[in-house]
Amino acid sequence: MDAGPTVMTDLLVVCNTPSENLLNLKNAVIRGAQSVTDSSFRIDYPDPLQVVPQDVIDAKGIVIGTSENFGYMSGLIKDFFERIYYPCLELTQAKPVSVYVKGGLDGEGARTSIERILNGLRWKPVQPTLVMTGQYKSEFAEQCEALGAQIAAGLELEIY
Repeated sequence: MDAGPTVMTDLLVVCNTPSENLLNLKNAVIRGAQSVTDSSFRIDYPDPLQVVPQDVIDAKGIVIGTSENFGYMSGLIKDFFERIYYPCLELTQAKPVSVYVKGGLDGEGARTSIERILNGLRWKPVQPTLVMTGQYKSEFAEQCEALGAQIAAGLELEIY
């Protein structure tokens, strides 16, 4: 039996949020995206463990957010990439993507590991990876809001 038409997601937000601060950053991305789009723009932000390859295939663009853990991306984001990599490899080339990293130190290990995977997937970063380091500051949420607004506006205007 046919499940019916697939509902396209305009923006898929895949973020690890083990703390209130990281949840604030994800919510800022969503708020930013909503601030520049109309009500028909569909934003999906499932738990990273619930994301399946078809979610990625159906999304017009993606935001990935992670904490820096032991100099690397979070385990949930690594798990996300491991589950979607090969099923999406040939079907999602040039997928617009934005990334943010909340680093305790410099965030560079998480940034470079994610960028290597994005390069392998041949996704299209639409802005430089946002790396925020040190103690949580309110401007981190402002930066994530701007990140969400930028990718959403580009997707809505179909410039990516």
